Amino acid sequence: MVTRTRATATTSKTAAPKRRPVAVLGATGTVGQRFIQLLENHPWFEVAEVMASDQSAGKSYAEAMAGRWRLPTPIPRAVRGLKVRGPGDLIRSRLLFSALDAAVAGDLEERYARAGHFVSSNARNHRMDADVPLLIPEVNRDHLALLDRQKHAKQGGGLLTNPNCSTIGLALALAPIHRAFGAEAVLVTTFQAASGAGWPGVPSIDLLGNVIPFVAGEEAKMESETHKILGRLTGRGVVDARFPVSAQCHRVPVIDGHLEAVSVKLAQKTTQRRLAEALHEFRPLAGLGLPTAPEEPILVRTEDDRPQPRLDADRAGGMGVTVGRLRPCRVLDWKFEVLSHNTIRGAAGAAILNAEILVQAGRL
Repeated sequence: MVTRTRATATTSKTAAPKRRPVAVLGATGTVGQRFIQLLENHPWFEVAEVMASDQSAGKSYAEAMAGRWRLPTPIPRAVRGLKVRGPGDLIRSRLLFSALDAAVAGDLEERYARAGHFVSSNARNHRMDADVPLLIPEVNRDHLALLDRQKHAKQGGGLLTNPNCSTIGLALALAPIHRAFGAEAVLVTTFQAASGAGWPGVPSIDLLGNVIPFVAGEEAKMESETHKILGRLTGRGVVDARFPVSAQCHRVPVIDGHLEAVSVKLAQKTTQRRLAEALHEFRPLAGLGLPTAPEEPILVRTEDDRPQPRLDADRAGGMGVTVGRLRPCRVLDWKFEVLSHNTIRGAAGAAILNAEILVQAGRL
């Protein structure tokens, strides 16, 4: 089943009349640059503050990024002159997007949440905290209720996270299948783009013409995060999904786009057509008017050679997940390929969509 989609993410018809000032933490890194790029023309949010390391603090953003901007579009004019703040400096914006390195993210994010800020984080530090939503809005937006359990709630702040870049494509593709037919076991092998390692990433002499069968920490993240995302919210918190997930992760010489080969065992027998329909019809955010939400979060392709990172990673402005090669599996029940853009849907774009859900839910 091949369906057509717009080349860019949905534009809201109910955009807020005044753009909210936001700050980007870790603004000079790979994901921080993506935040700056994606927020340039956002109808709800406007980058008013940037924060980076002590080495960049005090400089204008353009000065701090001299020779370091790695995206094909230029640094937005409105951001070029912003003075870079240092870690822990006073920030006035209530909404903060965190692209902080894990070495410093844990404490800094907590500090800003305690000060009354909402932090939408891409860092791994708090993803598995019992009271922190690990959010994919199409899948588990009800987990936002965990914000009310956080100690930051009394100060008007909160902390929510998006999943690991490899987890998000897997969990988004599994969600409609698990709901319709019940997942009992999942095997996934990833082929992860070089940009997922940040800048400068993996040395070229190691990666070019090669595949590295190890991405530090990725397999454990995929196995644990998927359970939390697809888990059930109860009065006591999230009860994890119980089916086993086994992941094997590889770094490949691709710039952007994580490709994953997935096999799944189901509790209920089904057909290829019903599986494809469950994926295609999964549009739980339709009608909410969220600027970053793709009209078609999952596109099912029927060609033998799709999806491919070069051809499909940028679908829906990088926010759409593409599924292909849906076919029977002789060991489990079904197998398929999943592709997602690792620095947009798997990082900055995911955190922006999470913030839009905060606004839609009346929490900002």
